[in-house]
Order: sequence, then C-alpha cells, then structure tokens
Amino acid sequence: GFLPPEPFTREKRIGAAAAEIGIDRLPISHFKRIISTWLVSLFLLLNSSHARGLKKHLKRLNAPKHWMLDKLGGAFAPKPSSGPHKSRECLPLILILRNKLKYALTYQEVIAIMMQRHILVDGKVRTDKTYPAGFMDVVSIPKTNENFRLLYDTKGRFRLHSLRDEEAKFKLCKVRSVQFGQKGIPYLNTYDGRTIRYPDPLIKANDTIKLDLETNKIVDFIKFDVGNVVMVTGGRNTGRVGIIKNREKHKGSFETIHIQDATGHEFATRMGNVFTIGKGSKPWVSLPKGKGIKLSIIEEARKRLAAQASATA
Repeated sequence: GFLPPEPFTREKRIGAAAAEIGIDRLPISHFKRIISTWLVSLFLLLNSSHARGLKKHLKRLNAPKHWMLDKLGGAFAPKPSSGPHKSRECLPLILILRNKLKYALTYQEVIAIMMQRHILVDGKVRTDKTYPAGFMDVVSIPKTNENFRLLYDTKGRFRLHSLRDEEAKFKLCKVRSVQFGQKGIPYLNTYDGRTIRYPDPLIKANDTIKLDLETNKIVDFIKFDVGNVVMVTGGRNTGRVGIIKNREKHKGSFETIHIQDATGHEFATRMGNVFTIGKGSKPWVSLPKGKGIKLSIIEEARKRLAAQASATA
C-alpha cells in the first residue's frame, strides 16, 4: 500500500544542511558537535525566507529620549530616513514642525506643509517628513521668514535656536577625514556626509570648516587647537561649551580632551565628542539660552527660587 512521506523534522533539516556544507564528515567530538550545530543554525538562518531588509517602523518606547515624546501618545514614533545624521543623533522634520514649532497638529498636516516645499534644510527644499536634521543644521521657513539652527542644550536635548538671516547663510562642519582620490585629487569628508574636493592643505581631521550654504564652498576653517572654544556633542557633557585646556593622547585608545567652561568648571570627554565652534574664546555661531554652562542641581534650584521671588515681588 501507499505510505505517506515522513514529516521533514528539524533534525532532518539540520542533517540535510550539515550534509550540504560538509559538517557530517567531521569526526564528532563534544566541541565539534557544538561548533557544527552553531554553523548549521547560521546556515539555516541565512537561507530562511523571513525578515528581509530594514525595519520600517520604530516603537515609541524605543525612540531616543531627547525627542521628548510622551509615553501615552501612541504605539509608534517616526522612524528617521537614511540621511546625513545617525538615527539616534537626529531630529526628524515631523517632530520639528509638529512637536517643537507647533505648526501642525497631525501627521497629515506635516505632509501637507512639506509637500508645498515650505521647509528648507541647509538651503535645500526637503519634502521627506522623516528627514534626519541634526547638529548645526539650518532649518529655514521662508514663508514665515524664520531660520533655526539645531544645537544642544546642557541636558543633551536639541534646541531650535533662532537665527538672523546673515547667520543662516553658513554652517560649521567638523572634518572626519582628509584623503586622496583618483589622480591624487585631495578631498575631505565632514560629519554630515559631505565630500568637498580641493580643500586648503592646512585643514586636517577634527578641524572645523565654515561652509557657505549657497555655494557649498569653504569660507574659513578653525584648527583643533588648545585655547579654542568647543561644544560637546556626545556623552554626559553634551551641550556644554568651553575652551580646550589640554589634550591627553593614549596610544591604542581614545584621546581625552580637558575643557574649562566660562564659570571655571573643568571636565573631560573623548575627542570624538568635541566640536570646535570658534577661534579663541569667541564662538562663530550664536549660542542658545544658558550659553552652554551646565548648572548643578543646587544652582538650578536657587535660580528657580530667585525667578519666583522676582515674579511675586
């Protein structure tokens, strides 16, 4: 009579996969059995038909804390598109228009505003609602004659700092690397994904360039030197502004930068977290309220009480 085929069990799948990659011919010992099982599992995982491509969603509880999204405002958050800034270090345009500037109440209203080409980032029209704007980016709205620069406050959150028209014409870019391309053409890469050919030969990695947003040309540059003013863009001291006092080089490890703020407090951070914003003690961009000076909890409480006392007086 006719016998039904045996079900293709997990053991048989592993056996077939092992035969395909030649593991079944190995002399079996305890160690090799563990290795072979791991290799077979990897083989099956790579040949499975599930989970192809990127995740297209982001749960609200998994969104960066500095976006300041309320926990009960829905299950999901806007997932940033691919762009010049990392997804955990950016602010999607939808959050700027809806949550920060309050120009829209809903997702659909944001789309309506953006598709009318009202929003510019670094002088270019952006119609992608989840475009990742980041540190030092200039967001312009010609319809309302407003310009904002994205900077950090001392708690590591993005602040939309209002600008005059003259200041909105340029941005500062940190140089990631300087290299040579085909035919020996020199070029540099910036922190926001730009590639600029034929830079000044004096510009090196970690320096800052002043970029004209209309022509995309380098206007000036700041060397990463002791005595220059910097802003911290990562770590516990994000948003603090101070002057470089000392550079500690550690072979095979991270270089440490010691910084002193305007009140005389000193702190240290990694070199990768430091962004030069001016020569000497004068920054080339205007700073948000607080001027990058971090207050202690006690100082904040005293300031609050003084403000309350002056309001009631």
